[in-house]
Parts: sequence; structure tokens; C-alpha cells
Amino acid sequence: MFRVVIPTRFGSVRLPGKALLPLAGKPLVQWVYGCARAAGAAGVLIATDDARILVAARAFGAEAVMTAASHASGTDRIAEVARAQRWAENDIVVNLQGDEPLMPPALIRQVAALLESSPRADVATLATAIDSVAEFLDVNAVKVVADAHGRALYFSRAPIPWNRDQTDASGARRHIGIYAYRAGALLRLAGLEPSPLEIREKLEQLRALENGMTILVANACESPGPDVNTPADLARVAELIKSR
Repeated sequence: MFRVVIPTRFGSVRLPGKALLPLAGKPLVQWVYGCARAAGAAGVLIATDDARILVAARAFGAEAVMTAASHASGTDRIAEVARAQRWAENDIVVNLQGDEPLMPPALIRQVAALLESSPRADVATLATAIDSVAEFLDVNAVKVVADAHGRALYFSRAPIPWNRDQTDASGARRHIGIYAYRAGALLRLAGLEPSPLEIREKLEQLRALENGMTILVANACESPGPDVNTPADLARVAELIKSR
């Protein structure tokens, strides 16, 4: 059994109010909610910092709650929800970002099952193969390397692992920003100060690694759809939905 929480802010530097922007006749966040519901979660909850999102979410039948506007990350927002709901320490909570309208439900189930199958892990996440040098060198494509048991060693915006002899992307994996947490680990993580590597790379998952937490990484069972960060992304996703 797992729950899904969708952290959803109104503010966005590149696309303000994107959660409520129309996408094929529905607010963007409604598509995200639909993905979570289709995954078979025991519960799906939208956690927001804005009354407009709260009202819209409840209008399409979602459970939604207000959270503090001061949260620096979705992890912190979800931790507030977990604390308020008094979820048990070993309950599994999936963090599905509010700008992922085409996240396959199979990936939501996969990341929850990965954590459930590994009692000693704190967090689980997914990755997919990088197949071009351009993506490998893109600082917006977060790369991940793991050990032989699937435990994350490092996440970086830099191209890792680097081939000393030639520039290629063989063996490189792109991190997919979906997480499953045990509720107790989530609360511990949110209670830690931002770590030096996290601040340097602007990657909150590094806080967990720097503090000795275990993050499991598996290859995604299918390719995720694109997320939405810009007007061009929104148009692209609208075309993909239309083509289906």
C-alpha cells in the first residue's frame, strides 16, 4: 500500500500559475492527479500553498490541503502533510511533482514497490538511459550513478560517469524526479539543514546522501512523458495528449 502526494505551488519563475493552466480542457494539475489515481494508490492528496489551486482541485474531486508558503521544496511540503496526517513511520509516500501530466501510472507503482521490497532503504527513485551526448552534457538533465546493489552514489548536473578517453553517453542514466519515501525517513530528511553538495548542485536528494541515507535507484519500466516548465513544454504536451 502506498499514498501519493502531489506538491503544487502557484509560483513558478518560468511559467507562473502553471498548475492551473488549461491543458486539453483541464487544469494541468488535474492530469497529474489522474495519473496518480490510475496507479492504484491508497490515497492521493494535492498539497498546495495557494487557495486558487485548493479550490480548483476540490472542484474536480481531489482531496487537497493548504500547506505553508515558506517551503523551499516539494519534500518539505510533503513532510508537513505526513506530520499532520500522523502517518506511520514505515508508510510509503510517493512524491509526484505537480508538473508531470504524462507520468505513466506504472512508474508510480514501480517506485513504491521498489521501496517496499527493500526494508532497509529510506528512499527510492527511478532513472532512464541517456542516449545522446547533448542530453549527457545538459545541466538540466540530472545524472545518477549507483553501486552494484542499486544504491545511489551521486546525483549531478555534470556529465557522470565521465569517459576519460572519449566523450560519449554510454552507461549514463538520467534521473527521473519521482520519489518514494518511508514517512519516518521523509520527516528526518525534512528536518535536516540544506547540505553543502545540495546547495552547490541545487539538488535536494544530495541532502539525503550527505547524511547517510540510502536511496535506491532502478531503471524505469517505461519512458516518462515530458514535464511542463515553459509555454513550449505546455504546447508539446497538449499535442501529445491530442495525438493519443
